[in-house]
Amino acid sequence: MLVFSLAAGLMGQVVVAAPAPVCRAEARATVTPVLELYTSEGCSSCPPADRWLSALRAPGGAVIQAFHVGYWDYIGWVDRFASPTHTARQRQIAQWNGQRSIYTPQTVLNGKDWRGWTRAGDGLPASAEIARFGISLRQTGDDRFEAMVTALDGAPASWSAYWTVTESGHSSRVRAGENAGEHLRHDHVVRQYTEAGTFSTGAGAVHRVTLRAIAPTAGHPRHVNLVLFDNRNGRTLQAVTAACPA
Repeated sequence: MLVFSLAAGLMGQVVVAAPAPVCRAEARATVTPVLELYTSEGCSSCPPADRWLSALRAPGGAVIQAFHVGYWDYIGWVDRFASPTHTARQRQIAQWNGQRSIYTPQTVLNGKDWRGWTRAGDGLPASAEIARFGISLRQTGDDRFEAMVTALDGAPASWSAYWTVTESGHSSRVRAGENAGEHLRHDHVVRQYTEAGTFSTGAGAVHRVTLRAIAPTAGHPRHVNLVLFDNRNGRTLQAVTAACPA
């Protein structure tokens, strides 16, 4: 009798699975600002810029990215977040901007060298430029993402794109080099940078752009970002960012 009662009780229960986390975003009607900070744990002048980035409040879904570079590693401390691809991108930006050299910390806003972070309290300037592309981004599976990019009236005939995956809440205790003894906090760290290619399009055309992302790091909030830019000068054409649970 006891066994029958237990079975009957279980049959009367309805088990509802928790909904899967939603990771999706739509680009807005104006161009989303894109900020890139080039920084290094081996650079003594970088921690103030890192702190500024951590405190930055960028309304409107701005894409915020900290690209760590490794060209200061020789001083004595290897930056674990650095990648040669980050340095290559910084060199390309320097070429677009007519700069003879690269440096840290450097902030780049919408493809242009920008010194706004050095003025205390400065946030990102608002963008009123009408976007010529629409972007709809969504997660399609474990660490798989896709974006549908729609060319609108006035879109250039050729454009390029890249993906980044950023994470926040990282920290390092530096034991050598210029920042020896410092405990550094890092937010918006670029953990993956993937070039998506160059596209030719006309108004009304739709392109599907996909990403196979690295696995998330538990306990570190992440964003998946897609940036469209003019491949002649690096200027941001449109971007989108999605907060994706780790």
